[in-house]
Amino acid sequence: MKERLTERIRSLRVSLWTLIVPPSVWAAHFLFSYLWAALNCAKVGQFARFPTLFAVGTVLALLVILAAGAIAYVQQATPGDEPPHESGTRVDRLRFIAKSTLLLAGLSFVGVIFTATPVVFLTDCR
Repeated sequence: MKERLTERIRSLRVSLWTLIVPPSVWAAHFLFSYLWAALNCAKVGQFARFPTLFAVGTVLALLVILAAGAIAYVQQATPGDEPPHESGTRVDRLRFIAKSTLLLAGLSFVGVIFTATPVVFLTDCR
């Protein structure tokens, strides 16, 4: 089962679009966070004790980033030529984009956590 999933992930087509998924999710979560805070303060005047909608949005963003990172992790481990990579083959490009996506997924994961952290500490809208 695990080998079949790994082979399925390796067969996915990788492009620059896959590279921008984690930062795009981070940016969408950032926008969602500010909109949630503004609407919550405008309607209620304070933050909710347990912001269910915000927690669901944060968990969803983290899951999408984790999925992109997991796919990139499998793809960057694709066997290929040994360094130095003097000729750009398809496998070399795949591994480069996958490694870049993996690094961006890690950065985006930390960014989403930092964006969500103030909700835990803030209780007032002043």
